Amino acid sequence: MKKIKQYLFVALASVFLLSACEDILEDINDNPNQIVPEDIEAKLFLTGTMLANTSGQAGHLNRISGLFTGQLVGFTSLYSNIYGYTISTAESVGTWSRFYVGVVPNARYIRERLPDDDLMQGITKVLEANAVGTAASLFGDVPYSQIAGDVSDPSFDGQISVLEAIDALLNDAISDLTGASSRSLDEDIYFEGDATKWLEAAYTLKARYLLIRKDYAGALAAARNGISSAAGNMQHIPRGDASVTEGDKNLFWEILAGSRTGDIGNRGSYMMQLLDGTSGVYRGNAKTDETARFAYYSIDETSSTGNLGIIEQFEPQNLVTYQENQLTIAECTARTGTFADALGHLNDYRAWLDGGGQINANFIGQAFSYEPYVAADFAAGGMENGDNIADADALLREIIEERYISGFGSWMPFDDARRLRMTDPTLDVPFPFNVNTATAHPERMPYSFDELNTNSNSPADDPGIFVRTAVNN
Repeated sequence: MKKIKQYLFVALASVFLLSACEDILEDINDNPNQIVPEDIEAKLFLTGTMLANTSGQAGHLNRISGLFTGQLVGFTSLYSNIYGYTISTAESVGTWSRFYVGVVPNARYIRERLPDDDLMQGITKVLEANAVGTAASLFGDVPYSQIAGDVSDPSFDGQISVLEAIDALLNDAISDLTGASSRSLDEDIYFEGDATKWLEAAYTLKARYLLIRKDYAGALAAARNGISSAAGNMQHIPRGDASVTEGDKNLFWEILAGSRTGDIGNRGSYMMQLLDGTSGVYRGNAKTDETARFAYYSIDETSSTGNLGIIEQFEPQNLVTYQENQLTIAECTARTGTFADALGHLNDYRAWLDGGGQINANFIGQAFSYEPYVAADFAAGGMENGDNIADADALLREIIEERYISGFGSWMPFDDARRLRMTDPTLDVPFPFNVNTATAHPERMPYSFDELNTNSNSPADDPGIFVRTAVNN
């Protein structure tokens, strides 16, 4: 993590030279070698910060989390090895860099330059919290308290202390955004300067990290102020040129259009079996028809051109969503409130699905149904309780399974699986091991090879993917 600011600003300055070319030509006799970050308007760093966050949240390690949770299958090459739980520290280099070089220094630099701008203060705190909160969840202990200033080899802070610091940062962001006014902000590629949407996203992220810590009451309180409709989803919306493969496209589509054709998809995955009406574990019933969602989620790993659903080249990629927020409310209410209220929240979500939520226009004509459940469906012997467990547990199990399905492409299935294994194994989605010789599911991602080899305060060796992190011990 040495000298990240120096390299960051050189890279970002080169990115923004094109957009600033007219201003530069006005002073053509100036020495271009004297261009420094202060010559660039602070808000112009925001788009790059968001792109780094998108790549870290929805890129390589996110796909690996899908391999580890029964949602994706690695068919050949690199992804086949990782699917078999063979993974090196090299796989984390890109994601680690996106968070610690692409997001945090940029976000802090913007805040330093714009101390009186409540909107930008709030936005950049949410982005930093998203990046570092994800890092702590994935890796365990990570650098945070010493990553500012001149410390070249920051220490690794405990996972729980980092998540506590992220919660405090989100509280600050919420305070900033509560007092901020919306304004047109082209550099904001998530919400275009909408302070209300940023505020709701901050609350949903706060709920996410409290849920990871199993603070169910705290997560519920935060989620009640979180993303209230799918129109408020924090998404990366690809804006590239349809006539070329390169450019701003859905990140999963990009790898199948490039060198990873045939390597990774979801054909035959446990998640797809849950959605497949012909499988022995189909989750549908008299009130639930998953035909359209099965088609929308299906990935043809052999070619990018056949994918018109969740990885279509211009399909938005969800980062923080109404889906997550509503199902967090449902789960936490089931744990801390009444059965009737929890069932109502689940049915509210099913009503959104029944209106075509979570599929795109290419599949809206296919069959789907999500009728409301009633209490009797979760009673012993009911539609959702064939094994006669307590009705409250049957409801909670259905909510967890819906989180698993609705969270495809996000961290939610990986976070939930690790959270539930120790405390609620009977409620966890029972996806199988990828190899017959496995005795445990992965609990974390490996540290970045670069960090291990350049930071003298990093662990001597990566502990491995089967070691539980502090929140899940």
